[in-house]
Parts: sequence; C-alpha cells; structure tokens
Amino acid sequence: MTTRHPTTGTPGKIIPLLCTFFLGGLAHDSQAQTPPQPIAPAPAIPPPAPAKTDPDAALVISLLGQNLSNRTFSFATVAEACSGKRVLPLTDDAAHKRVTAAIEKALTATFEGSGREDSPVSKLHSADEISKFFEDNIHKHLNGIPGIKCDPPPARGAGHQRPDYPNLRIVDEESKIVFYLDPKPLPQGTADASSLTFHFEPKNETLKINEDAVHLLAGIEHEGKEGAWKFTGWRIVDLSKVKVRLKAEFQATNNDLYQKTELSLPGSSR
Repeated sequence: MTTRHPTTGTPGKIIPLLCTFFLGGLAHDSQAQTPPQPIAPAPAIPPPAPAKTDPDAALVISLLGQNLSNRTFSFATVAEACSGKRVLPLTDDAAHKRVTAAIEKALTATFEGSGREDSPVSKLHSADEISKFFEDNIHKHLNGIPGIKCDPPPARGAGHQRPDYPNLRIVDEESKIVFYLDPKPLPQGTADASSLTFHFEPKNETLKINEDAVHLLAGIEHEGKEGAWKFTGWRIVDLSKVKVRLKAEFQATNNDLYQKTELSLPGSSR
C-alpha cells in the first residue's frame, strides 16, 4: 500500500514499515528471555494546517463553479430578486390592452414622423441615438393619449439617473397598473441572431424598478445605417417570459490601467 506523508507529501510505504518495526522488536525481546515490555503507541502526526485562501480567489473559484456562462435565468426571477417587486405577465386584461394599444399608437406616430425630410433621424449615428429618439417620441405621444401617463422612472440612488433599463414608466390611470417599456433598435433580419442587445445591471443605486409592473420591450426594426435609416416595424416583447444570461466579467478603467505609467515617445530612451 503506497501512501503520501501528510506533512512532507513524499510517497512512502508507511504501514509496511511500521509493521516490520514492531515484529523485529518482539523477536529481540524473546531471545533475551526478558518480560515483554508494552509498546507505546506511535505519536499521532497532526494534519497539515489548512492553507489560507484569499477571499477574492475563493469568490472567483465559487463563480467558476456555478458554470454561469451556460446557465439561463428567468428575467422575472432576476428582477424580482434584486428589486423586491413583482414582474407581472402581459395578459388580455382590459388595462393591458389599453396600454399596448397606446404604445402602438405612439410607435405609429413616431414612425410617421421619422419619414419626414426634416426628421432628425437622418442625423442619427448610432443605436443609442436611435433608442433615445424613439424613447423621447414615444414619451411625448403617450402623454397625448387620454388616460395614459408616461415619464422616465427615477433611480433609487440620488444622483444616479442613467439610461439603464427601464427607460419609460407608463401608468394606466384607470387601473393604476404600471408598465415599464424599453425601446431597442433591431436591424432587420437579426431577430434570431445571438447578439447581446439587452442589458440589465442589478445595482441598487441605479435600479429603476420601484413597483410591481408589466415589463415590455419594443424592438424597432430598421434597414439602412447612419444617415439613411428606414424603420420598417416593431416587435413588442413580454419580458416576463424571457430568459437571460449572466455575464461575469472583470473590468478596469483607463485610470486603473495607466495612472502609474509614463508616456514614452518613439526613439526616446529611459
């Protein structure tokens, strides 16, 4: 039987050696015709002290053990866990129908406005600018519909208002039901692509989920690109039915990276 020494870690035949030692001693005592003496048990070898693990390393190991890159989570579960507020499914309830009809009316008006020659759409350069354009116009048109109120939801932390999810808070004034809406540009033909276009950061200071609500996303399909955007339709998504992934990544700002460095110039020597 081969074992490894608990202190040094070196391999050795510990048990056979101990047995041989005890038998040899008994034979010597018998030949001298002296009474056998009791043999004291070998002192126990204390186990090695456990290595101290860095708490950060332990956390990284724990995260890796969760296999996060291959797991999916219900968005409703994630949002409820970090906010303490329920994510309500979209149903055929009368209030739900009123609000979805109002959203589609606001989208129609925004589409019509984007087709004018003097529309600011021609000056948009990025997906973020498209999102902001639709957010502002949906906001404006919804507030023009009787019984509907729309405003940006406040963040929980003072001074932390950011363009994080959700961007619009809609209230059906008759039922007082709250709806959250996030407009997102969707290049035509990419609805089944694997691109990561929806992001939700469960950070308390910037969290804007403050009420039980229906959570919706409006995917704005478009053709073309900078200076020649053409919007072709939209898709309303009930986020209570969506599965999301957790992307764990470690980040550093330029300040973190370069604050203790010096700029070297071509041809310079140190």
